[in-house]
Amino acid sequence: MSLENTVEIIPFTTGLTEPIKSLNIEWLKKYFKVEPKDEIVLSNPQGEIIDKGGMIFYAKYNNEIIGTVSLIKIDETTFELSKMAVTDKIQGLGIGKKLMIHCIKIAEEKAIKKLILYSNRKLLPAIHLYEKFGFVEIPLEDGVYERADIKMERIIS
Repeated sequence: MSLENTVEIIPFTTGLTEPIKSLNIEWLKKYFKVEPKDEIVLSNPQGEIIDKGGMIFYAKYNNEIIGTVSLIKIDETTFELSKMAVTDKIQGLGIGKKLMIHCIKIAEEKAIKKLILYSNRKLLPAIHLYEKFGFVEIPLEDGVYERADIKMERIIS
């Protein structure tokens, strides 16, 4: 049985506020730095994402949270795919793909028209994943994240 088939995607609960922070800080420290905006959102995911109409999902495997992704509400029809992270020890096994499939399915169910994301071109596996799921590059505005050098969007049909 493959790992992908035994990974369960579960929604955020108030008892699960720590993994979004620990998983994201793990990769941010590895590739960039933790920006003040990250610290605010990751320290209070309930207030900064959930209470503002967004969603957080976790990938769970063997009773351990190994990945996360958020859909942050921009407006009624646009959400930012954000805070996607998979623990270092289990990368390259399709967890990101599984989180992405889940987000697109949720977007379709909730009549979200557009998903946007910010990334960095040096994160080649991530950019490749986004492109595989139909995200295309669009102009990047200034000042969202210091580390962002690419903005992408996917129109949900």
